[in-house]
Amino acid sequence: MDTVQWTDQLRQEIAEAHREWVNANRFFDVAEGQDQVDYAIYSIITAEKRYEMLLRVAKRTCQKWPEWRGTLR
Repeated sequence: MDTVQWTDQLRQEIAEAHREWVNANRFFDVAEGQDQVDYAIYSIITAEKRYEMLLRVAKRTCQKWPEWRGTLR
């Protein structure tokens, strides 16, 4: 896999992780009952950790990161 393909794949994974994090926060907003609240909190924490980890990988491995025009999609 060349560098362009690798950075594009990483960008897609970062965007997916961000969507998961946003969705986990949305689920927390509508969670009912202790079990759903607990699950929502667990989901937020794991999604946030994955997103942060992928951002660290991108910062560490990509010396010249391609411009994404502001937002992840």
